[in-house]
Amino acid sequence: MAILPLSRIIAHWAALQPDRVAIDHLGDRVTWAELEARTNRLARQYESLGVKQDDFVTIALPNSIAFIEATFAAWKAGATPQPISAKLPKLERDQIVELGQPSLVVGCEVGAYGETPCLPEGFTADASLSDAPLDERMASSIKAMTSGGSTGRPKLIVSKNPAAWDPEVPYLEIPLQGVMLIPGPLYHNGPFLWCMIALFKGCTVGLTTRFDAEETLSLIDRLRVDTVYMVPTMMRRIWALPEETRARYDVSSLKSLWHLAAPCPAWLKECFIEWLGAEVIWELYGGTEGQGSTTIQGTDWLTHRGSVGKPVPTCEMKIVGENGETLAPGEIGEVFLRPLEGPGTSYRYIGAEAKIIDGGWESLGDMGWMDAEGFLYLTDRLSDMILSGGANIYPAEVEAALDAFPGVRSSAVIGLPDEDLGNRLHAIIDCPDGPPDEKALLAHLADRLVRYKIPRSLEYVAEPLRDDAGKVRRKDLREARVTG
Repeated sequence: MAILPLSRIIAHWAALQPDRVAIDHLGDRVTWAELEARTNRLARQYESLGVKQDDFVTIALPNSIAFIEATFAAWKAGATPQPISAKLPKLERDQIVELGQPSLVVGCEVGAYGETPCLPEGFTADASLSDAPLDERMASSIKAMTSGGSTGRPKLIVSKNPAAWDPEVPYLEIPLQGVMLIPGPLYHNGPFLWCMIALFKGCTVGLTTRFDAEETLSLIDRLRVDTVYMVPTMMRRIWALPEETRARYDVSSLKSLWHLAAPCPAWLKECFIEWLGAEVIWELYGGTEGQGSTTIQGTDWLTHRGSVGKPVPTCEMKIVGENGETLAPGEIGEVFLRPLEGPGTSYRYIGAEAKIIDGGWESLGDMGWMDAEGFLYLTDRLSDMILSGGANIYPAEVEAALDAFPGVRSSAVIGLPDEDLGNRLHAIIDCPDGPPDEKALLAHLADRLVRYKIPRSLEYVAEPLRDDAGKVRRKDLREARVTG
């Protein structure tokens, strides 16, 4: 099969399996034929509102059939989908819209962005619009994902891959016309990628609104899911269920369980390998930028315990010492990678500059080592970024919100070990005049930060947290609280 523009890929599968369910959102279903007709009509609506070739369409919808329809409507209009959380505070959403300059914002109140058209959640296309195929279009970028920034402001990571796909090319162990379950938020790169590629390959995709451990097992059983996307926090919550609850559901249909976005404790991975089989468990390490990644199946992990795998064939990887030297196997340093096609071939930033060293090598901010066979083992984060529940959180963004509250002189946000989330967000707040009204402080944060970025615990101090250069030693603060 040849590469298909994404504006044509639903039509391809609708012709082959018109009455098969394409998306199942907790029992709300749409068939391939219905998805084709509805996205054709919606794409025409988008075009009537001014969406043009290679524009951005910001999608601020919760997990739903509507989210997926908005994404494909954007591709059918020749535009690039730019997903964001539907729960973003207006201030954060405003910054992203200002960066991306989309021609349409889907999922917010009409008039929120002046002359930029906005469609509210629940919008349906005008029934009088044709549902016939549109002219073939192909955006030059398949997606533009949002990331927090080390400066406290967001950035867009714009893929340089065009909006096209060959369904028959093997990818991520996703079978043709299989069944995928996505229990994670679609505005994150991992769930978005796994969901969309499954649809490109003609799979039925099951969606949840939010993660629930038992509900996930129930859906695997009901839909006969063969591939599921998870983060370690989800795996922890499933394993915390009573054994009799887990045994209540038939999960024998699973052929691949992917986990990524955060380190997985070895004990937890071993439990899942014993439960589902080593051949079912897969892990991926990489970044939204797509410069490269590693993958490992449970069968290899058992003989390389703790590894996140070998670099995929499209990239190369090395470990670099403090003086820029390439380190030998077994030596710990900073992990660098680069795509074989060359630096800058997989993405571009809006709102930030890429940090590329001589030779086109880039770092994802991790420390680690490689063994003689080329398997990578991670040891620690080099950057300040905190991984909590599979989400990337930049302390600067949270600290900026804390520091804006009256009575706060400075703040430092760190990640503390958490059995469920991997890391929980802990804020140390310098208030020289005494602790503030905590209820008011939390309300202040809720107006500025999405829920998962709000610290789970608050600690008040009366001494400065930063040195004369304005630097804060988060590593020392964290170690004092972990060991103390």
